[in-house]
This record gives sequence, C-alpha cells and structure tokens, in this order.
Amino acid sequence: MCGIVGYNGKEKAVNILLDGLSRLEYRGYDSAGLAIRDKKIEVFKAKGKLDNLREKIKGKRLKGTIGIGHTRWATHGEPSENNAHPHISNDGCVTLVHNGIIENYREMVLKLESHGYKFYSETDTEVLANVIDYYYKKYKNGPMDAINRTMVRVRGSYAICVMFEDYPDELWVARKDSPMIIGISDDGLYAASDVPAILKYTRNVYYIDNMEVACLTKNKVTFYNLNGDEIKKELKEIKWNLSVAEKNGYEHFMIKEINEEDEVIKKTFNSFVHNNKIEFPISDDELKNIKQIYIVACGSAYHVGVCAGYIIEDLTKVSVRVDIASEFRYRHLELDKDGLVIIVSQSGETADSLAALREAKSQGVKTLGIVNVVSSTIAREADYVLYTLAGPEISVATTKAFSTQLIVSYLFGIHLALLKGKITNKEYTSLIKEVSTLGDKTKKILDKLTNDIQKLSSEFANVKDAFYIGRGLDYAISLEGSLKLKEVSYIHSEAYAAGELKHGTISLIEDGTLVIGIVTQDDIYEKTISNLMEVKSRGAYIITISPENIDIPFSDYKIHIPNTSKYFYPSLAVIPLQLLSYYISVSRGLDVDKPRNLAKSVTVE
Repeated sequence: MCGIVGYNGKEKAVNILLDGLSRLEYRGYDSAGLAIRDKKIEVFKAKGKLDNLREKIKGKRLKGTIGIGHTRWATHGEPSENNAHPHISNDGCVTLVHNGIIENYREMVLKLESHGYKFYSETDTEVLANVIDYYYKKYKNGPMDAINRTMVRVRGSYAICVMFEDYPDELWVARKDSPMIIGISDDGLYAASDVPAILKYTRNVYYIDNMEVACLTKNKVTFYNLNGDEIKKELKEIKWNLSVAEKNGYEHFMIKEINEEDEVIKKTFNSFVHNNKIEFPISDDELKNIKQIYIVACGSAYHVGVCAGYIIEDLTKVSVRVDIASEFRYRHLELDKDGLVIIVSQSGETADSLAALREAKSQGVKTLGIVNVVSSTIAREADYVLYTLAGPEISVATTKAFSTQLIVSYLFGIHLALLKGKITNKEYTSLIKEVSTLGDKTKKILDKLTNDIQKLSSEFANVKDAFYIGRGLDYAISLEGSLKLKEVSYIHSEAYAAGELKHGTISLIEDGTLVIGIVTQDDIYEKTISNLMEVKSRGAYIITISPENIDIPFSDYKIHIPNTSKYFYPSLAVIPLQLLSYYISVSRGLDVDKPRNLAKSVTVE
C-alpha cells in the first residue's frame, strides 16, 4: 500500500515529510513526491527510491510549513515521475495525494472531458483531483463541500490529503476503506497512513472513520461527516515507542522481528490468560451456541486460518470453514445465523477481509476480529476483537504477527472446547500450560538453529524450485513456509498436501530439487515419511523439520524442534522456515524487507 504524510504547523514541512516517508518505505513503493506551500504550492516528484527525491530538492530553499508527501505503489499507470503523486488539477487549484483505487474513474474521465478537463497522467488520482476541482468551482461552497460531493460520487477505496490554492492555511483529509490517522503536537498537526510516519513527533492521534472529512490548521483539527456537521473524536495515545520501528543493530527488520517472536508470543498469551484461565471479551453463552465457524483471511493470515481450522475443529467438533477473503466476499453464501465469522488480519485494514466482515454483519452473523493494530477498521467494526500483541511489524513479510495470531487461535480453540464440553478441566489446564511454554521453546530454536540455518541457506541461493510437503497441520504450516520463500527470495515454491504428490506433482521432481518436509504429527508422520522417500528416490534434496522424537534417517539435512502438543507444532515449525527464507534471500543479495511488487497492507482489491 502507498504511504501518505501531511503536515501543517510551525516547522519546515520538507524535513518532516521526508522523514515520515522514509518510515513508510517498508510498505513498498516505486516513486515518491511531495508538495510544499510557501507563497505558492511547489510539487517535486521522482521515480524510484526516496533518495532520488531528496536529490531533486537538494539546494532548494523550501521554507513552507504546510505540505503533503507520498510514496506510490503503482496500480493505475506504470511507475514513472509523471504518474507519481502529488497530482494537481488542471489550473493548480487542487493538489492531492491518494491511497487506494477509484473504480469508476473512467466514468469520471468522460464526465470531466465533457467539461474541458485534460489529463497528463495515467492515474485515477489525477482524476480525483479534478473531480474535487470541478465541484469546488461549480458550487462555490468551499473545500468541505467539494470533497463531500466527490466522496459520494466516486466508487472504490481512498485516503486523501488535499491542499487548495485558495486556502493557504488548511490541509484537508478524507477516507473510505484506506487507513488514515491524524496526529497532534505543540508544533503542529500531522496526517499519515500509518503510525511510524509520525511517531517521532507525537503519540497523540485521532482515527478518522469511513466517509469522514477533517480540516487541519496549524493548531486545530476539526472533523465532519458527509452532511457537513462537525463531529467529536476521542484522542488516543500510541503506547509503543519509536525504537520498535527501528532496526536496533539488526541488518534487516525481518530478522529483528523473527528474533522478537518469543517475547511477543508471551505477551499475547499473558494478555488473555490469567490465573490459568482464558478470558475473552465475548460471553460464554454466545460461544456455547456457535454451530458453525467461518475463518476468513488473506495471505499469511489465511494460513493461520488453515491451522486454526484443523485445531478448532478437532478440539471442539464444531464445523470450521476456512476461506480466502477475496473468494468469500463474492461467493454469495447464506451464512448460518448461529455461526461466527472470524476475520484474521495483521493490519485490520485488509480490503477483502473488511468486505467479508461487512457481508457477515449484513446477514446478521456475529463477527470476531483477530488483529494487531488497535482501533483499525476491522477492530472497530467487528462485534468482538482479540488483539495480538506483536507490536509494529515493519518488514513486508510477516513473521511475529503470524506467530501471535497462532497463539490467539490456540486459546480460542481451547476455550471453546471447554465450553462445548469436549475437553475436561484437566485437559484444559494442561493445554494452557503447554501454550505457555511456546515462547521459551521459540527462543530455544532461535538460539540453537539460527547459525546452522544461515550456513545451510547459502547452498540454496540459486535453486530454481522448492516444494514443501506435509499432512494435516504440517501441510497448513507448509503453506506459510512456501509463501515466505516466494515473498523474499523470488524462488518458485509450492506447498502440497503430501498425499497429493502422486496426483501429478511428483512429475516435477528431478535431481537436486529442494523438498522441505514438515513431519510433526504422531498419527500420520509415517505416511509423510513414505512420501519423502518417494521424492528422495527421484533425486530430491530433502530437508526435514520434525520434533526430537521423530527421526528421518534418509533426510539430507535434519532440523529438530522441541516437543509439544500435536496442536501447537505450527508455532515451532514456522521459525526455521522463516529463518530459511530470510537467509536464502540475504544470500541472493535481495531487499529482504521490501520485496518487489509487494505491499505490507493490501487495502485495495
């Protein structure tokens, strides 16, 4: 997702904007730009890295104390200086940056062209600037009226930061489905698409909601609804420090965040378990009556959902359906009124997951969000929310957020199993105790295996294909291992249920093919070993991940993890998989934290 920073205050805007944009680089981008107002609005853009933009403005005396900045991830139009933000209306009346996609932009283009507007870029953002300009000039009722009229006529998702030529002391912000926060300090007001951009300057923020508009002057922010009525907001305090959004001596954020997993696992566990009892903000009576569970998510969060599906169904005997959010929202399912839809999302802003949540609510089905970002849209709109305490995750490839989502899933399954009478109090206590050990066991894996996996990874820097196989929960975690390798190393990788090998996939195995086998489940591990033997006999190089009590003698490289309950092995198996992907990427000399074509939070379809 693109990054937005805006500032209106007492200090020079250029330094604040560049600093904020640099803290949003992790989101991924292909160009950057900013607009600074002194006596007039000046726009600067550059393709590529932020340093190119810095070079472009080097030596210029930009004294303005109001401005907007943007890092763009191309959607409409190729990466280019022309398509970079900010965009301006035909006569320069409106200057705008935008996150999101305007779905009916072609319709808007035709309308504007009929009124004499012309376009210099391929972007939907330039169209948006001119739509605002059109309503501003037609009705002559000022910025808020022009923005409101635009919001009700465009379809899609957006967060916008706008400057008007005629209003030199004001910065305007609006949003629909794309995140935006407003920060306030003694030195001015800030707008940003994510907290790290402004955390250096303030921890006091407002969350602007869907279809709301805000006006930022140098010492005040005023919020409005679509009717133009002023609305009040509660000021929130960001609890985490800037240091957690910095590398602190690590080469990359990804390896820093992998090494934080043991602590965030403990923090998340301790936030829900008190005196050996799981406590959730949802009544036991409501949980007891659940007859169907739907888990909906995207990417790595979907893989958490696959793991959770196996675990919750086995523990509770409640039917669990796991769906990719982008498929779920268009399936036109008639949901069980006694069901629960669980939405898993690190950011709490994922567009398809948010749409799935709203579909469930429209059918009168209860919703539960498992999210990492406090006051995110999913957190605010779900009937109930369970927060993971991973802290800010900067690397595009998720690691610690994934692990905390697993912990919440385990606890939910254990809690529901007890309420449903499917486990005894003794089993309940035993399972909780075992979850409590996962943080220490994660630390043990990191201490024991990191150096060995780093050495091993260098051997596979040039591998062309990799296959991850397992059964049951091992297959579920194979999906995540495979995705991690694809994300950060650009190596073609696939995950398969081991029993599916004979149904076509085994034809791809040849001498030197890398196969990673996850082998943790006592009741079925022998079958997976047989599948691994089949690929071994066809020339594959085998890496296995298994607990200390399961040995695969023919494996070329064995990674042993501590023993735990059969339900919780995903938390331990994923750590070496993350390390393997990270170090292979490093060996290939790639930008680990900002993989090509990827964004941290996908807030458009």
